[in-house]
Amino acid sequence: MGKGGNQGEGSTELQVPMPTFRWEEIQKHNLRTDRWLVIDRKVYNVTKWSKRHPGGHRVIGHYSGEDATDAFRAFHLDLDFVGKFLKPLLIGELAPEEPSLDRGKSSQITEDFRALKKTAEDMNLFQTNHLFFFFLLAHIIVMESIAWFILSYFGNGWIPTLITAFVLATSQAQAGWLQHDYGHLSVYKKSRWNHIVHKFVIGHLKGASANWWNHRHFQHHAKPNIFHKDPDIKSLHVFVLGEWQPLEYGKKKLKYLPYNHQHEYFFLIGPPLLIPMYFQYQIIMTMISRRDWVDLAWAISYYVRFFYTYIPFYGILGALVFLNFIRFLESHWFVWVTQMNHIVMEIDLDHYRDWFSSQLAATCNVEQSFFNDWFSGHLNFQIEHQ
Repeated sequence: MGKGGNQGEGSTELQVPMPTFRWEEIQKHNLRTDRWLVIDRKVYNVTKWSKRHPGGHRVIGHYSGEDATDAFRAFHLDLDFVGKFLKPLLIGELAPEEPSLDRGKSSQITEDFRALKKTAEDMNLFQTNHLFFFFLLAHIIVMESIAWFILSYFGNGWIPTLITAFVLATSQAQAGWLQHDYGHLSVYKKSRWNHIVHKFVIGHLKGASANWWNHRHFQHHAKPNIFHKDPDIKSLHVFVLGEWQPLEYGKKKLKYLPYNHQHEYFFLIGPPLLIPMYFQYQIIMTMISRRDWVDLAWAISYYVRFFYTYIPFYGILGALVFLNFIRFLESHWFVWVTQMNHIVMEIDLDHYRDWFSSQLAATCNVEQSFFNDWFSGHLNFQIEHQ
């Protein structure tokens, strides 16, 4: 139990001995209304702060009652800046006899991982080539221009329309991979510039929301392939995944669909409908419900540009059908890339592994080639990315 623990928020004065806590007590504070976490052996009460957390309350809540040191470092570029927000939340530290990691997580693996990361940083392996990202953006804009040129020159017959749809689906898929890099703040040294370009790519080039993506995708990286924590495996009762979920559904006698045939209806529901139906609806409703007017303005700019460009060729209804056909094609692309390096791996409840092990258990790499690199947006290097 804690010794002289101040369980409210607010930092302790320097002359007062720092309260100490044992893991047994810290792990009890893992509720939505009561959240503690540990960073570098310091204990923080993030209950109120989680509501204001820029990354959303869920991602920080996924580490309630745990050591969050490596996750904290992975998600924040400027540790000195974000450290200022931690100071008022400090309530104590781990008792001297307590290990730095909870629940028997491997300290050796964690130390090896941190040493490897430090070596990679010293070798400048995280330095980005801005010219490379410029060409990625340029080739997306070129494809958008080619699509318009095809219809302008050849007309809106079936063959030009199909070719144009495939060109636009390709540009949309590539814009999806590009926004992923900016969303991870991995292109520029300053977070601000990453955020600005991210909103342009995902908003103006794709009609989606940067904040929606951040809140969803960072949860995935925080707890990859963990039920109730990773939204990417939330299948809305349409599919059962991993080993735990089928057993749980069997015990509770939940049968929304004939799951013994899901390998057959997956091809009719998963790849065709994820983006044009589920994501499109969820993104728009999320922006409206959260009053995210900046992202909504970026998304509207995409729709204005798209319909202004293609209504002259197809009319209003035709342009709407054309848009959804493009997203139908893109959805297949997106699903197959993400399935091949995530869903084939372990999907289960949280076993509270150390950061490195939890990332490796949820992903795998795909063979490297020039085409595979381009086709998957370099996410075939999924282990390194995680």
